[in-house]
Amino acid sequence: MAKDQEKCSFCGKKKSDVTLLIAGLDAHICDACVEQAETILKEELGALRKNVDTSIFELLKPVDIKKHLDQYVIGQDDAKKVLAVAVYNHYKRISQKPAKKNSDDVEIEKSNIILVGETGTGKTLLARTIARLLHVPFCIADATVLTEAGYVGEDVESVLTRLLQVADYNVEAAEKGIVFIDEIDKIARKSDNPSITRDVSGEGVQQAMLKLLEGSIVNVAPQGGRKHPEQRMIQINTENILFICGGAFDGIEKIIGSRLKTNMIGYTSANERENLDQDNMVQYVAPQDLKSFGLIPELVGRLPIITHLKPLNSETLKRILTEPKNALTKQYIKLFEMDHIALTFDEEVFDLIVSKSIEYKLGARGLRTIMEVIMTDAMFEMPSVLEDQQLHITLKLAEEKINKIDRSLLMVA
Repeated sequence: MAKDQEKCSFCGKKKSDVTLLIAGLDAHICDACVEQAETILKEELGALRKNVDTSIFELLKPVDIKKHLDQYVIGQDDAKKVLAVAVYNHYKRISQKPAKKNSDDVEIEKSNIILVGETGTGKTLLARTIARLLHVPFCIADATVLTEAGYVGEDVESVLTRLLQVADYNVEAAEKGIVFIDEIDKIARKSDNPSITRDVSGEGVQQAMLKLLEGSIVNVAPQGGRKHPEQRMIQINTENILFICGGAFDGIEKIIGSRLKTNMIGYTSANERENLDQDNMVQYVAPQDLKSFGLIPELVGRLPIITHLKPLNSETLKRILTEPKNALTKQYIKLFEMDHIALTFDEEVFDLIVSKSIEYKLGARGLRTIMEVIMTDAMFEMPSVLEDQQLHITLKLAEEKINKIDRSLLMVA
């Protein structure tokens, strides 16, 4: 075939009418047909994935789930046990065959969870670590951006949009997923009394969340409802979706302390006060404390399992810095290793970093802030040297770097 007569074997367009014409042994294909073939391929492969049986899961025992969490999260055994049991029961629940009519089989209900703990104690880390382990769709949503429908912000249903996207728009898989809603305390109403005005980012969001947590059929916009109002809605049944909520609840310790002292009446009150752990009042959290903080009773009732995360002491922070698989020191050693630099630390440097984190009340999240202060100059200068080299961080060097930085920089949590 002459070059001026070459044409696409699929659409029949001549070479002069297309941008690119790819030649094969006995045929040609144009760039437009290649793009169309790619679109068809993605749709067909997506359909095949959606036809996979999503009811088959690897049933991990709670002990095995906790062992996995122990590799990445130091301490917080109580919270890890609660999460492990909740995930295990969720696996069993979604693998339960539907009860037949007139059957005596017990229908297992889901138990949503709420995690209470200071910032930097590991709430979001626990959720992310479980996400790597699970074989069910899992997403993390932020409650701070949610508002009532019709106001600036995101609708509550956007939480399910993220879950649907993680499940590759497989509705059946999404309906068996797990959602972690972070910063749940930020939607607390402004006072303990019902609002007489529009609280569109607080009490209004809580009321909108009730139907999600309880279990109902919700219309979800697959691409987000406000940016694409013309799109077709997808119905999702939230009955089998497990919701885990987390929040710092800053100031709830005063509410807990007030309740415990009020309840202490009689001869044993003094002894009971002495037995209270004043440094970890969150461990005594109860549903009425969440209600006093600003969560409406209906929402608290739909989060029946309440667990806490302990404040981190110096020993725990030091272990977080060095022991987990993704420990901060191991991350920096790996970064320098990629530039052929051997990084080592004095043991006293870890104690300094931990003490500064406690001093500025940054929690585990602040360890990285202080590490960046110490390591920034070295990370800027040393990669420019081509030959293999070593870097040893001494206590004197770490103190010099920290003292040069304005204290206000480290006050950012």
